[in-house]
Amino acid sequence: MEALALAKKEQRNQELREKIMRLKKERNAIILAHYYQRPEIQEIADFLGDSFGLAQKAATTDADVIVFCGVHFMGESAKILNMDKTVLIPDERAGCPMADMVNVSGLKKLKAQHPNAKVVAYINTSADVKAETDICCTSSNAKNVIKSIDAEEIIWVPDKNLGHWVSQFTDKKMIIWEGYCNTHDQLTVDDVRKLKEEYPDAQFVVHPECRPEVVAMGDFIGSTTGILKYCRESNHKQFIVGTEDGVGYKLHVDSPDKEFIFASKYMVCPNMKVNNLKKIADCLETMQPQIYVPEEIADNARASLERMLSVEAVQ
Repeated sequence: MEALALAKKEQRNQELREKIMRLKKERNAIILAHYYQRPEIQEIADFLGDSFGLAQKAATTDADVIVFCGVHFMGESAKILNMDKTVLIPDERAGCPMADMVNVSGLKKLKAQHPNAKVVAYINTSADVKAETDICCTSSNAKNVIKSIDAEEIIWVPDKNLGHWVSQFTDKKMIIWEGYCNTHDQLTVDDVRKLKEEYPDAQFVVHPECRPEVVAMGDFIGSTTGILKYCRESNHKQFIVGTEDGVGYKLHVDSPDKEFIFASKYMVCPNMKVNNLKKIADCLETMQPQIYVPEEIADNARASLERMLSVEAVQ
């Protein structure tokens, strides 16, 4: 019975893949997917990447329709960079709790308290927050963004963990917002220590959205793309992975001969996982739900995103 159910599921998935390919051609659409998406979505994506790579691709695509398989702020960024294109998100419930932890009124108040400061917003923020910032960044280029700013005081929103990590590489004063990623922040020192004891030859690769004391244990610290590159090029054969479990798909594709042990079974972003093949097919068929950003907000937010894209990523 289980084998029959699996066969039926695969047949249904194949039908959905064929429908998606047909609709994608009809719509002149491109499918962008984040590394945290389900494996079946990563398999059909035209471009797979982290926040920085996806923003780069969104800014340069000649497709008429962008299907963004990620969370809402990512779709907003794609729309801001392509106001003349249709940007679809398969499930509009795909939000980001970290992005919701910072708001415009609070940011304006902080700016008033520090009038000489420049504002750096992690890309994990809403369009209206981006519109109030000087430059955005991703974990790929955060250190270089801070270096590029001609100011001695920086307001950093919203991730305190990434902000703490970046602050170690600058003498500039950083006023750090108290936000965090619900997924990465769950990982504890005890989780990592137990696995290091169990797998003494494994290297610990960790995303800087994790807690500072966890990040300090890392053999390699970096963005999702950085982690993938490090594991792919490393001579080590065993890794403890401190980031969202969707990365496991690409890790195994890149390095099928290596072993990857995720540091916690709770490293799963429920918002990233709401998308599926049926929702992608449905949104291409109905051309809904679409991402909309008001022109006046988009104009200001676009400037901060374009500044971000001009700063080289560190992989």
